[in-house]
Amino acid sequence: MPKTLRLNIPVLLPHAPDVQDGCVGRLIALLRAEPGVSEAHVAEGEGGPELCIHYDPDQLSLAQVRRRARQAGAEVSERFGHLVGRVEGVRHARHARTLAAALGEEAGVIEAVLDPAGALRLEFDRQITNRETLVDRLASHGLALVGATEDAASATAKRPDAQPTAPSDDEASHTPDDGHGHGHFDGDGHDHGHSEGDGHDHGHGGFLGPNTELIFAVGSGVALTIGWLIEKFIPGVPGWLPFGLFLIAYALGGWFTVGEAVGNLRRKRFEIDTLMLVAAAGAAALGAWAEGALLLFLFSLGHALEHFAMGRAKKAIEALAALAPRTAHVRRGEAVVELPVEELEVGDLVVVRPNERLPADGFVVKGTSSVNQAPVTGESIPVDKQPVLNPEEARAKPANVSAASVVFAGTINGGGAIEIETTRRSNDTTLAKVVRMVSEAETQKSPTQRFTDRFERVFVPLVLGLAFVLLFAWVVVDEPFRDSFYRAMAVLVAASPCALAIATPSAVLSGVARAARAGVLVKGGAPLENLGALDAIAFDKTGTLTEGRPRITDVVPFGQTTESELLEIAVAVERLSDHPLAEAIVRDGSQRLVAAPVRTATDLRSLTGKGVTARLDDQDVWIGKPEMFGSDAIAPLAPDTEIAVAGLRNQGRTLMVVRRGTKDLGVIGLLDTPRAKARETLTALRALGIRRMIMISGDHQKAAQAVAGQVGLTEAWGDLMPEDKVDAI
Repeated sequence: MPKTLRLNIPVLLPHAPDVQDGCVGRLIALLRAEPGVSEAHVAEGEGGPELCIHYDPDQLSLAQVRRRARQAGAEVSERFGHLVGRVEGVRHARHARTLAAALGEEAGVIEAVLDPAGALRLEFDRQITNRETLVDRLASHGLALVGATEDAASATAKRPDAQPTAPSDDEASHTPDDGHGHGHFDGDGHDHGHSEGDGHDHGHGGFLGPNTELIFAVGSGVALTIGWLIEKFIPGVPGWLPFGLFLIAYALGGWFTVGEAVGNLRRKRFEIDTLMLVAAAGAAALGAWAEGALLLFLFSLGHALEHFAMGRAKKAIEALAALAPRTAHVRRGEAVVELPVEELEVGDLVVVRPNERLPADGFVVKGTSSVNQAPVTGESIPVDKQPVLNPEEARAKPANVSAASVVFAGTINGGGAIEIETTRRSNDTTLAKVVRMVSEAETQKSPTQRFTDRFERVFVPLVLGLAFVLLFAWVVVDEPFRDSFYRAMAVLVAASPCALAIATPSAVLSGVARAARAGVLVKGGAPLENLGALDAIAFDKTGTLTEGRPRITDVVPFGQTTESELLEIAVAVERLSDHPLAEAIVRDGSQRLVAAPVRTATDLRSLTGKGVTARLDDQDVWIGKPEMFGSDAIAPLAPDTEIAVAGLRNQGRTLMVVRRGTKDLGVIGLLDTPRAKARETLTALRALGIRRMIMISGDHQKAAQAVAGQVGLTEAWGDLMPEDKVDAI
């Protein structure tokens, strides 16, 4: 009976960024050709995509299949390399297509993908070329590489502790083939073009900086305007003066277009740049220099504005990617070494110090702390983290690890030191996926833009062909060649697609800019057009409907304790802590205690993940979560306190219980409160015809439902990760 072996793909192909990478397809092809292997494909595993190999146990043993898979992975990794990063110098979408085609023709390059936002991915044959050569070739095309990531295979080889990669028994499952579905993927597809960038801004794009094209376009417009005004309104001026200004407008407006058009023609690609340039030349041939300069000015201005908008989009992407640190402190035996995050491998032990950003996704194996997950999940309240109970089980099935032990790259550690075991490489973290989603959204085209692109592919060669035919009209019509030439040039000028070339990008940019002035970020033309047919909206909670930070909403004193006394004690103790909830209590509590005396606590001690204890007026004071009481030799809560806690918890509050000595003084409830105009805004949207509005959040369901009720929404979905929010939408 056939059996199956499932192996971790990153172990076999450390450099492959995803299952759509071409190297995964090559690995599958090698294994399918192996005697005794009936099938090999990518299957969805508990910890992510895995390589599933079906083999005949009568011909191959488990050890032989595993060894052959390692050998095949090593063969692929040794021969094929990847250069992934962000480049400066891409001016607009058509320029990106031209550059990608040029890079794809370089010796040894198997695939070249370059998106308008500057994300580059080159796959190359190491037997023909190498990384250094490709970087030089990028420079020859006017591109400056920033934030490039090194092949994981190369980086691993440089590490002093590098060992041959081999799947362990924990990384594979050996099961009979019972014909169940595996959730197959196509292993030979391609979907590249993503990178995280490193936040640099080198200002490439021309000798006048990143806005060189915009400066040239404006200069062209100025020269054209002055020349036209002189020609029309100042008689007696020598003709060479406006003519010279028109020539300057031609030169500035066509500076970038000429290079792109020549490059496209060399590769037998007919882009709209070519037609615009030929039309401008035709106008010059007819003596209509002003009209030709106007064509080039409008066209270059459209491209320059598109480049300017993409520059802003790239900065937003780079700022998001910069949330993750560039280095990590990795345990190597008894020593801790600092390594670039790109060199982290699955299974590395990373030491995270207090108040540091986490460099990788993983699970906690040592220490406890509170982690601010707002940069990734949007949760406004830090989440307590604790070690996994069974590291071996967590390593084998990372998808099943409790949320109380899972951590994400880019989140911020609290006051406790922790050690985490990485479960994903740097290019596959949750934050990296968010960056990729944003990058894809930034470069998404609207339906109108997609239509104009398709139309251009037909329109440009058709007009050029028609002009060429008319050029030889004198052969069949009794007229001089000069008349045929002028007719052909007139057709070129009349058919110059200025409106087609700049109308859609200009309309999109205008709409995006207007929204930005109102504080709304619209990520491209497609979302902008979709707004016209909108009838449902999903709102993120934290920072969108709410203020994005916890505030005191409830102060419940017990017995003879007054609200003022409860807040005085809480503020005095929490003033010594740097926890976000402590800061909220001090900030809001101090505002409520304007005339109250300032009390001083001492001997603060943190009970990581639970609360704090301190001395105030020669008595012990405890402030923390209800779960802190009744554990670690701390007396449990009184029955009345339990009732109050249950009631506030049902309202979605984050709770802090205050105790002095043996007496529970009261409970303080906190919540990320709604923005002042949130309810009013939602009411206005309903009046505009939005039929359904929901709130999505990374916070727990009760907190999300509480906020939704305050702003007038009936639907709230909590406990969602970023990718879950995309699926929900």
